[in-house]
Amino acid sequence: MIDNNLLISYDESIKHSLSQLNKTAMKVLFVVNRERQMIGSLTDGDIRRALLNDISLESSIEGVYNTNPVYLRKGCYKDEDVKALFLDRRIEVLPIVDENFHIESTIAWTDCFREKKIDKYDGAALDIPVVIMAGGKGSRLAPFTTVLPKPLIPIGDKTIIELIMDGFLEYGISNFIFTLNYRGEMIRAYFEGAEHKYPIQYVREDDFYGTAGSLALVKSGIEESFIVSNCDIIVKANYAEVLDFHRKSGASLTIISSLRHHKLPYGVVDFKAGGEVLQIKEKPEFTFPINTGVYVLEKSCLDLVPEKQVFHMTHLIEALLAAGKKVVTYPVNENEYIDIGQWDEYRDVIARLSTVNATKETP
Repeated sequence: MIDNNLLISYDESIKHSLSQLNKTAMKVLFVVNRERQMIGSLTDGDIRRALLNDISLESSIEGVYNTNPVYLRKGCYKDEDVKALFLDRRIEVLPIVDENFHIESTIAWTDCFREKKIDKYDGAALDIPVVIMAGGKGSRLAPFTTVLPKPLIPIGDKTIIELIMDGFLEYGISNFIFTLNYRGEMIRAYFEGAEHKYPIQYVREDDFYGTAGSLALVKSGIEESFIVSNCDIIVKANYAEVLDFHRKSGASLTIISSLRHHKLPYGVVDFKAGGEVLQIKEKPEFTFPINTGVYVLEKSCLDLVPEKQVFHMTHLIEALLAAGKKVVTYPVNENEYIDIGQWDEYRDVIARLSTVNATKETP
């Protein structure tokens, strides 16, 4: 059986497709015509390219989706062929179609590689340092953080900061710089006592300098482009594509943003001066990009960071724009961004990980 959440009509809007992508564990939808025959595929990358080309969220996905999708013919493939196709294309899921191009079922990457973990990324290791801002108090996660620094709070069998690092290690990024403050000695002791195969540098603030102020301490260790990540978020981006986008754009700074879909549970009244009602919109839906807290920066950005002053990333971005420098954004889908800085979000991540682990253990 095919999961209907994986199917989308060719005349639906980009906004609707984003909402539907968030309902699936995959990064692809299969586009069907009125007879429910597959005519294409739509990925988060297709949507990202459309938005970056200034195509409206209200626009149809026609002209956006891929009209030459990869698929399998029912009864015409072998297991080794499927694995070879997954490894060649590095895709999440393959549809199986009948002679009339109706999708009967799908095969996921995880179905083929249950026994042995095979990384989807097979390109060259990315040589770029990552600065992880690990000095905050994490007051929103109290009382946990009265005992542990936020980066060392456990999620499953790993800490928050290790899960963040895993997302970079998947792309061969293994040069980490931690900016420390609150209970920084615990973070350093934890990693110095653990077995790992990647270098970690530590710099320490002597006060709290905001979300970008501690970057003044890493100037001597940065030579070219570098990544900055907050320590209470996980962004499952393709960092090879992010870096390629950043470099081709010629930007000084790239913000990785997440397309957040929100439906108001109320009717919204639109009126003009004097109170005359123009229209009422019942439970309107909005899609907007939010800042994830992960950035790609050029070394020149550090010249704008003052020493020993409270300085936030918003201040740095404003300074770059005021200086006429280019700042761009790389949008990712909503389900590729996890914020674990508050209790509700932390519990949600634990529940999601439990579901994923249960799925992996199912034979």
